[in-house]
Amino acid sequence: MSDDTILLDELDRRILNALQGDSSQTNNDLALAVHASPPTCLRRVKRLVDAGVIERQVAIVSPQKIGAGLTAIVEITLDNQAAERQVEFETVVAGESAVLQCYRVSPGPDFVLVIQVADMPAYNALVHRLFASHANVRNVKSFFSIHRSKFETRIAV
Repeated sequence: MSDDTILLDELDRRILNALQGDSSQTNNDLALAVHASPPTCLRRVKRLVDAGVIERQVAIVSPQKIGAGLTAIVEITLDNQAAERQVEFETVVAGESAVLQCYRVSPGPDFVLVIQVADMPAYNALVHRLFASHANVRNVKSFFSIHRSKFETRIAV
C-alpha cells in the first residue's frame, strides 16, 4: 500500500459503491442505501472528498446524442522523451477538450490518448493542430472504435 492510500472501512466502501452508481442521489437517499444516519453519511462523504478519494462528481454524457460519435485511441511516440518534453506534450493535450484521457505508458509508445470528436474531418483537424504541428511528435498511430461493448467508470472498492 502506498503512502497516499486511504484506509477505507466497510461503510466507506458502501458509500463509494453507491455514489459510483448514482452520484446525484440526496444525502438522505444515500444514507438509506448504505444503512447509515444522514449526518454520518454526510461526514463520511466530506472526508472522502477532502482526502481526494472522490475526485469529482460528474454527469456522463452520451457522445452520440451530442454529435461527438467518433472515438479514437491514439498512440503517440515522441522524438525526445526527456521528462520536460513529456510534460510539455501533456500540457499541450491537456488544453484540448477532445482529449478525454492521456496516459504515459511503457513499454511501447510514450502516450496513449482517448479522443472523442464529431467525425473524421474533426479528427483530422485535431491531428494537424496537436500532432503534425508539434515538432517533438515522431509517430502517431490511431485506432477508431467501431463498437463500444463496455464503458464503465466504476472502480471496485
